[in-house]
Amino acid sequence: MTTVSGLDRDVFIRDGVVCFRGALSGALVDSLREAVEEAMAARQLVDLSAMARSLGSSAGASGGFHAGVDHYRSIPAFEAFALRSELPVLIAELLGATSLYLYEDSVLVKEPNTPQRTEWHQDLGYFHVAGEQICTTWCPLDPATAASGAVEYVVGSHLWGQVFKPNYFISTQTMTGTAGEKVPAIDGTAHRVVSFDTEPGDVVVHHARTVHGAPGNSSPTLRRRAVSVRYCGDDARVLRRPGAPVKDFQTALHDGDELACGYRNARLTS
Repeated sequence: MTTVSGLDRDVFIRDGVVCFRGALSGALVDSLREAVEEAMAARQLVDLSAMARSLGSSAGASGGFHAGVDHYRSIPAFEAFALRSELPVLIAELLGATSLYLYEDSVLVKEPNTPQRTEWHQDLGYFHVAGEQICTTWCPLDPATAASGAVEYVVGSHLWGQVFKPNYFISTQTMTGTAGEKVPAIDGTAHRVVSFDTEPGDVVVHHARTVHGAPGNSSPTLRRRAVSVRYCGDDARVLRRPGAPVKDFQTALHDGDELACGYRNARLTS
């Protein structure tokens, strides 16, 4: 089991992102690769490259960017990973949470020669929750570098005190009816941007307010598959955000509800 040090917590609190090396076993990574292929074969993923072309934000090219959420509901390997693996134990330790709730999981696949970048965005604007103990994990299933689309993070952006309008990931166009300001233009001069070259088994964790994005996959051969799991800790409470996507079970929840009312609780013993 990977343990969380005081330095890891300090980095997460200060920067809004921290990377853990070799946190997941090879067997677990293999099971997730199989689960990703199962989700793709079942057509559970949306073709974001096609969406980008329909929005006029990307020229045609080979490759493809595919993504989907809530695969834990239909594929047992994703449920086991999100709720009963070493991952939630690690995250609870990082957040200092005694209870941990699964908000959603997500599969993200950028095939070789995919030009579409993931535009700068902030996760919290998509989530119907509020609190400090809210984070996203990025678990690569292939080696990820800048060339193949490694995620980039704006250091300290979780401390800006803002919840930005959600966009469509492959476009800066914001979702209709959402609250807040657009994500500001990000550049390497005005902002400190970091990314991590990662290997399968590594885990990158960022705060739900941390602004992040990713380049396209310019590699001619290397896929960029990843599973992302979003968690909430003890202090998280329901907060409905206008215009953000709503899951079926969330319609019965009310602002201020504890997440125990409707979200899945992870097992926190190894």
